[in-house]
Amino acid sequence: MPAKRTPRLRDRICLLVTAVAALLLLLSSLGWARATREAIHEEVEAATRVAEQWLTVLAAEGEADPDGLAARLVAVGRLRANTLDVLDADGTLLYRSPEPTYKAGRHAPAWFATLLAPEFGERRLQAGARTLVLRPDTSRSVLDAWDELMLIAGWAFGLLLLLWLGAGRAIERMLAPLAALEEALARGADGAFDTRLPRHGVAELDRLAASYNRLATQLDRSLLRNARLEEDQAFAHALNARLEEERRQLARELHDELGQSVTAVRAIAGAIVQRSAGQPGLHGNAQAILAMTGQLQDGVRAILQRLRRPDAQPVGRLGEALADYCAHWAGLYPAITVSPQIDVVDRVLREDYCLTVLRLLQESLTNVARHAEADQVDVALSTDVDGLRLSVRDNGRGFDPALRTDRFGLAGMRERVAQWHGELAIETLPAGGTLVQVRLPWPQLADATAARTETSAHP
Repeated sequence: MPAKRTPRLRDRICLLVTAVAALLLLLSSLGWARATREAIHEEVEAATRVAEQWLTVLAAEGEADPDGLAARLVAVGRLRANTLDVLDADGTLLYRSPEPTYKAGRHAPAWFATLLAPEFGERRLQAGARTLVLRPDTSRSVLDAWDELMLIAGWAFGLLLLLWLGAGRAIERMLAPLAALEEALARGADGAFDTRLPRHGVAELDRLAASYNRLATQLDRSLLRNARLEEDQAFAHALNARLEEERRQLARELHDELGQSVTAVRAIAGAIVQRSAGQPGLHGNAQAILAMTGQLQDGVRAILQRLRRPDAQPVGRLGEALADYCAHWAGLYPAITVSPQIDVVDRVLREDYCLTVLRLLQESLTNVARHAEADQVDVALSTDVDGLRLSVRDNGRGFDPALRTDRFGLAGMRERVAQWHGELAIETLPAGGTLVQVRLPWPQLADATAARTETSAHP
């Protein structure tokens, strides 16, 4: 079924203007009808009075000469706007004036005649034994009014048609700026806000153009900011990926080059130790080299373990990944006791979200190893409907306020937390030690917060 066509604004306005004009013409026609009825009444009344006076004189003469009366009436013929009948004493019709020759055979519509024809009574005069009956006849005057009305109606129809066409043309010119606005909105729907509307000298249209231009400018700026933000995010993701690849490549190089070289030196030192039992000086140096290469191997292994950190689990195993890293870190720093209390995370989380949590834990434990001088650290991970909370507490010397907060480690932690619209707090405990608390909303809530922030910043 085809869609119903919506009337255009131009057609609606033209119809309204034409309807108002037609209503005014109708009201005018009512006034014309009243005036015309009065004019017909005056005209017929005047003709009837003249005819009545003439018949009065003629009737006086007809008493003496009845045959002469008939001859005179036949000679006169039609009386203007009247019909004359002559009756004998028995009421028999002896004579009737002829039908009018003016517009003979034509009559106005009955409804129109009823509307305009005034009411007159017949006039009776006695001429001896005969009776003269004079009846006013308004049919010709009403027919003239009807013809005049048809002429006026024709002109009125023509004027209404001209009014419709002229109003339509004028309205099209007045609404022409709306076509430019429609085109600009269509381009905006396609994502292009480079069109600006000019002024047209009409207050309403100028205000509309100014409002659209401000809106387009703001949207254009928002698109530019969004494009730059996407570029920055893409660059940050590419940089992180590049850094991870560099770490893996560096780990491979250390393992393949330095690791093999250390293994070779250790093998040679071991061979010298086995063959220099009778040479105390050489044997001691070989054992020293063997011990140093062992320590070097341990150091390389530790470096490799730090470079190849466990990856975040994108399928809901975040808690297991954090627990594994705590065990791994405890092996690297046996002098520090790690007590993890990690809840089970029963959600499927995005990889970048899991990686953020893991990196925050890594940096917190690294700061404990570097600065805290602690022998006990507690790691706790708890969850609720809104997000997760990660806390790292140590019993060291506390957080030094003089420590620059723009150091790479702390700055990176703040950036990672801000990326997910979370909260980071670092404080020194009254009993000693440092408490690092991280509050991160779930990824879906973080995305919603980001959308609200963007909307409020650029309405």
